Amino acid sequence: MSGSDTSERLAILVHEVRSPVAALAAIAEACRGERLAPDARRSLVDLALAACRGIERNVVDASVASVRLEPVDLGRLVHGAVAVATLGGARVRAEVENDLPPLLADALRIRQALDNLIGNAVAHAESEDEVVVRAHERDGQLLLSVADAGRGIPADEHDRIFEAGVRLGGDSAGSGLGLAVVRAVAEAHGASLQLESAPGRGAVFTLAFPGR
Repeated sequence: MSGSDTSERLAILVHEVRSPVAALAAIAEACRGERLAPDARRSLVDLALAACRGIERNVVDASVASVRLEPVDLGRLVHGAVAVATLGGARVRAEVENDLPPLLADALRIRQALDNLIGNAVAHAESEDEVVVRAHERDGQLLLSVADAGRGIPADEHDRIFEAGVRLGGDSAGSGLGLAVVRAVAEAHGASLQLESAPGRGAVFTLAFPGR
């Protein structure tokens, strides 16, 4: 493996470990000094365990091209990601269609992509705006989308922003790896990654998974 490959994998590892570590910090803050009901405690424990599994998986295998397929409850995954983002103070809401069929996918990789999309949307939305995460079925495909009401993305940047190291609008914040990771996860699952956006009209990123 070349030095550049090693550096890229290390950069991806550092980037991807940040989300589950931030989730654990948010869960700890939620538990501090609070007398939680048993159901709330169990929910937080489940979120913490999921974050720990994400860290372990990323440390063991930093390549997002690796997938382990199993039936995934997409609605449960969405609600978990939204719950963690909300604990961190973000305005995020889930919209999940009832009775979605299981998605044959790698749950940790899909969560990895979803966390990146939510983080990207929160970073580029106005503080009073709500980010909406949707999961629904259309024309035999399972669709997972994240929508924000931020400043939007010019059409000539729609392809470029998925390249590693590119930051939206030239922002100095962030590593420029999040959307590149999302694209890699989509490709590893044979899914398409779509973007609908225009300046001043926000952005909607959609992962479209083929029917099985």
